[in-house]
Amino acid sequence: MSIPAFGDSLVTYLIIAALLFGIGFYGLVHRRTLIGMLIAGELILAGASINFMAFNRFLAPDPTVGQIFTLFIMGIAAAEAAIAMSIIIAVYRNYRSIDVDDVAELKG
Repeated sequence: MSIPAFGDSLVTYLIIAALLFGIGFYGLVHRRTLIGMLIAGELILAGASINFMAFNRFLAPDPTVGQIFTLFIMGIAAAEAAIAMSIIIAVYRNYRSIDVDDVAELKG
């Protein structure tokens, strides 16, 4: 009988995923720049990916389901980063700032 390692349990992975999700959500709410908000959004997606992979490893009968979901999340994250960076560059060219308050002036 072997003793499982500290990182080899579902609870450990879920705690790490919850921390990533929480840090990402906090960053998304409290960041003042668009780049910081983009990074925070990526942390949220990383937390979701870890959740899928953890449940896949410990509970799923088919080992490919969680990996497929994670690949879709990675594709969505890449597309989101590309589109968001193009929007950030366009905002910077017009306003010479990436502050969220400057983008709020676009209303109207």
